Amino acid sequence: MKKVYYQYDPKTKVYRRVHPTFLQHARATVLNILTVILIMGGSYVLFAVLSHTPQMGELLKENADLKAQFRVLSHKVDDAILVLQDIEQRDDNLYRVLLEADPVPEQARQSAYNSPSRYAELLEMPNAELLVNTAQKIDLLNQRLYMQSRSFNEVVEMSREQEQRLACIPAIQPVSNMDLKRTASGYGYRIDPIYHVTRFHKGMDFACDTGTPVYATGNGTVRYAKWQSGFGNLIEIDHGFGYVTRYAHLSKILVTKGQKVYRGAEIGRVGSTGKSTGPHLHYEVIVQGNNVNPINYYFMDLDAEQYEEMISLAENHGKVFD
Repeated sequence: MKKVYYQYDPKTKVYRRVHPTFLQHARATVLNILTVILIMGGSYVLFAVLSHTPQMGELLKENADLKAQFRVLSHKVDDAILVLQDIEQRDDNLYRVLLEADPVPEQARQSAYNSPSRYAELLEMPNAELLVNTAQKIDLLNQRLYMQSRSFNEVVEMSREQEQRLACIPAIQPVSNMDLKRTASGYGYRIDPIYHVTRFHKGMDFACDTGTPVYATGNGTVRYAKWQSGFGNLIEIDHGFGYVTRYAHLSKILVTKGQKVYRGAEIGRVGSTGKSTGPHLHYEVIVQGNNVNPINYYFMDLDAEQYEEMISLAENHGKVFD
């Protein structure tokens, strides 16, 4: 609606309508525009002055410092994850390989907190992307550290079991035979000395004088210690972990069923009882219910050269004692 102007006439004491010229309209418009510009400029200057107060400057500096510290923290977390990954590689490819264990699944190590709601509060803050990214990295690091801690606990427990297992596995000769002169017949097909037919010899024979000490070849528990047809006086030791050893044709048994024995303990004496043609010890190693070649279970007694020599002697197809 167009404005209407009036001017008071003091002589007649009457308000008369005034009709402004174009120039007067233009001048009024320019004055209004200048007034608005001055107000906006003044407001900007006032804001600029107030924003550069010492308190505001300190707040701006503190904000910049926090952003810089978060960036440094993010880089440090990256470095920590790289170090942890190196430890994980050694765990999977060295410790667990030596202990014959499966590696830790990568999915278990990566299962950090992925719920979007976990970071909802951070998303409402300034620099939200930087905050959320750093928080996710820290959560991932915590998850991987937790899994690695559990893995090392498992490795320690497996090491203890492995130490016990190594103490139980048959690993020495059952008679003193460092010069190998007592090695008689080995594992495999041989001519039976009584029936003169080829049969499979399930163990090794050691030719010894009657009364020669016989030793347990690994830690274990005696599960049989008495006469058995064919074997004569027989001792069987259950070593656990699927290993059993058998000592036959003894002249004397020095242990009882259920007795705990340790590697190197004297358990009997060599003899010629049962199906035997002369004083000797028949020795067997059984793994998971199957007879195996005992020659591979003397690794604590023989070096490489002696092992090769025993193989040659054990393969001799000469006289068998049982």
